[in-house]
Amino acid sequence: MSARQALVAVVIVLTCVTGCTQAGGVHAESSTAAGKIYSLSVHGNHLVNQNGDIVRLTGVNRSGAEYACAEGWGIWDGPTDTDAAIQAMIAWHVNAVRIPLNEDCWLGINGIKSAYSGHNYQSAIADYVSRLERFGITPILNLHFSAPGKTVPNGQMPMADEDHSPAFWRSLARYFKNDHRIIFDLFNEPYPDGNRDTPAAWSCLLHGGRCPGVTFRVAGMQQLVDVVRATGATQPLMIAGPQYAGVLDRWLQYEPHDPLHQLIASIHIYEPNWAPCDTSACWNSQIATVAARVPVVEGEIGSKNCSGSSISSLLNWSDAHGVSYLAWAWNVGNCRIEPSLITNYNGSATHTYGQYYQDHLAALHK
Repeated sequence: MSARQALVAVVIVLTCVTGCTQAGGVHAESSTAAGKIYSLSVHGNHLVNQNGDIVRLTGVNRSGAEYACAEGWGIWDGPTDTDAAIQAMIAWHVNAVRIPLNEDCWLGINGIKSAYSGHNYQSAIADYVSRLERFGITPILNLHFSAPGKTVPNGQMPMADEDHSPAFWRSLARYFKNDHRIIFDLFNEPYPDGNRDTPAAWSCLLHGGRCPGVTFRVAGMQQLVDVVRATGATQPLMIAGPQYAGVLDRWLQYEPHDPLHQLIASIHIYEPNWAPCDTSACWNSQIATVAARVPVVEGEIGSKNCSGSSISSLLNWSDAHGVSYLAWAWNVGNCRIEPSLITNYNGSATHTYGQYYQDHLAALHK
């Protein structure tokens, strides 16, 4: 989901301080006198830090970098370049931020203004990643907007494209490969085969190529996993299913092969009645089944009517089952048009969706 489109148990807060330097396009990991960096990796069906402690992510999405650059007016929508912008999140007990990205802006192709693409875009993303890490927040970099050929991405596509998506992940993985506090989310919300939950859709997701319901040649998840690993990057990788990342029923059957065994299953759930898997029966049959084998992150959750009560059951179920979640979105907007957590970037919560989520995270830390 984007900020421009409304679309169809213990929490461990990592209080580390990260110093990041860039040399030769590499985002490097280092230590400071004030604290110690924690790496993240998959161990069995959990995310763990370098001490082997289980880590559960309870955070937000920070939209903007997927569309502002393509529209030619900026890189972010709202402030990201001050400590105050992060401290507002810390006050909510956020420990992870998913950052949607645009492949053409990262690669600096297809005529996007240089001020908002290429090196300038990469540096802005790296700066925000570093700032989040200094406050102990886990960044998750997501390929959100993509498009084949000379089309400038400014909306969602049913799958990653062979033309640019492998190049995006090759470049980004090289840039951040030494930063082990970060997670890569390979593609936002797949919906091949007419947005159906079919073997053909899952096969497309895994293998790519020519797929039903997609007009361009697809880069499948196996290809993207291979591209990332070929750079030497070892970070955990989030993999979503079809139907706008709405189902996990065949995820284990169509799981890509990762030689490092660092895959995370991702699902998106909007309430009420705005996702294929929006009942406790589905959570028990799909999410819990996958979560017994690999970590599961609900990469996007949200309320479609701006009510807190609509997400209460999902949050409580996820807490009880040790599943991570990231609310959409830490962006100022009309909460009844699109799930917005805040009314300003000081962190004032929307009523009642944002307020409920803020209170829920606070209760986890009592």
